Order: sequence, then C-alpha cells, then structure tokens
Amino acid sequence: MSAGLEFETMASALEASGDFRLLRRLRPRSRVNENDGSATRLGIFLDLETTGLDARRDEIIEIAMVPFTYALDGRIFDIREPFQRLRQPSFPIPPEITAITGIDDAMVEGQVVDPAEVAAFVAPADLILAHNAGFDRRFAERFCAAFTAKPWGCSQSQIPWKDEGFEGTRLGYLLAGCGLFHDAHRATGDCLAAIEILSRPLPRSGVLALARLLEAARRPTCRVWAENSPFELRTALKARGYRWSDGSDGRPRAWYADVTEDRLDAELKYLRTEIYQFDAEFNLHRITARDRFSDRG
Repeated sequence: MSAGLEFETMASALEASGDFRLLRRLRPRSRVNENDGSATRLGIFLDLETTGLDARRDEIIEIAMVPFTYALDGRIFDIREPFQRLRQPSFPIPPEITAITGIDDAMVEGQVVDPAEVAAFVAPADLILAHNAGFDRRFAERFCAAFTAKPWGCSQSQIPWKDEGFEGTRLGYLLAGCGLFHDAHRATGDCLAAIEILSRPLPRSGVLALARLLEAARRPTCRVWAENSPFELRTALKARGYRWSDGSDGRPRAWYADVTEDRLDAELKYLRTEIYQFDAEFNLHRITARDRFSDRG
C-alpha cells in the first residue's frame, strides 16, 4: 500500500468514528466539471498583496489572476493558467506586511508589472471576482484602467456564509468548513482556494456557491444616504447595517446602506418614520456590478 493510500485509509477511519474532523490539503484542479455543451463565460479570480490598506497611498506588491470558465448556472468547468507577478513598490515593504505575506524587499527588487500586460490578460473576461472586492477593486483600478470596464463580484460579501453555517467569511474559515487547508497569503494560492470553494454546493441550501454569488452580482442595489440624520440615532442606523462615510473620498459625509430595489420603499419608510420623523427626501444611487466595490460605487 502506498503512503498516500495508507494516510487516506487512516483519515477515513478517523472521520468515520465521529470523534474527529480532518482537514485535507487543497490540491488545485485544472478541471472541475466536464462541459456538457452549456454556454460558458470567462471569469477571473483576482488577489492582490499590497503594502497596506489605503488604495490612495499604498501599492501592489503581488498580483495574481486565475481564469476559469463557468456556466450561467454557476457550474465551474476549466481552471486555466494563472497570471502571477511580483512588483517592487516605491518604498520599503513594512515589516508587518512581510510577516503576513512572506514577501520582502529582496523578493521584489527589480520586479515590474506592466499595466498593458495586465489589461491584455483581463480583456476577454466577462467577470472579475475577488475575496473582499471592496479592497482589491480599488487597488486594481488605480493600477490598470481595464478593470473599470468589467463587472465585479465578491466571494466574501455576496454569499450568505453565516446562513450556510460557516463561522466566518475569511478564506481560511471557509476552506476549513469545506474540510480543506492551504498555504495562505500568497496571491495565486488564495485565488485557487476561492475557486475551489465557489465550485462546491453550500452546505445548507445545496446551491452552488458561485450560483449564489452570480445571483447577487446580477441584482442591482440602491445606496441610500441618510444625510443629516439625528446624531443621537446613529446607534440605531449602525445596528440596521448602515455604514459611516467621513466624506474624505468625495462622497457625502453621512450614514449609508445598500438595499435591493425590492426593499427600497420599505427602507425609505423606516427612515422617514423611525429616524427623521418627517417626509424626508433622500440621495439615492443605483449600483450594478459595473461599479459596485469601486470608488464610483
């Protein structure tokens, strides 16, 4: 018996006992499902490593993009060759970033990423995905304008992971919930891990994770700005899911929330009756996958 088979036999026995839960190392696949002749689209899963969290000041130090084909119902077919590059920033990589990513100044010295090469790779994509697209899209668009023309989706926020029984939305938690682990915080590995998660049925609903994401990405939302709302009711707004914009990026200085169009009337009624207590008018902004997660959205 080979060592691999022996280990798998032991792992299966432990799992069958009911007293153990095991994690298996993620083994990336080049094909998930055979194409049955369905129409396909090309997705790209993108992950960036950066010098920090501020897209206006920090810089990309690693970019990875993994293309994959999928059907409109969320089935994933082929996973193609990744694009992966390191990039030297204009200032030293902070030690805390090296501790997280394993990328240091010596690794990126002299490394350059050509925005034109990135644009050519992105051009055929029908959809860009990221795990925390609100972070990655802002950095990506500042680096290469080709990303601004693409619809985006987020595997972290556009799937109801908590409702499906997951304890958190970080990639490591989701992988563990699928019985897997991987070497985290390198961009290509994180892309492949996310695609594997998206290829699987969600544990409670049985719906493919990518199908649920696509459903959310296709649905327009409306951003409601609660401008000049009473200060003493800020806790109520926060508890309802409103977030604060400090106005530093040119947007209103106000609380805001994104709601689906079918919930808009109910949300405006709530604000008028519970927050403002008069028939207020609101600044509304319709958002689609073309501008969601960007500075424009």
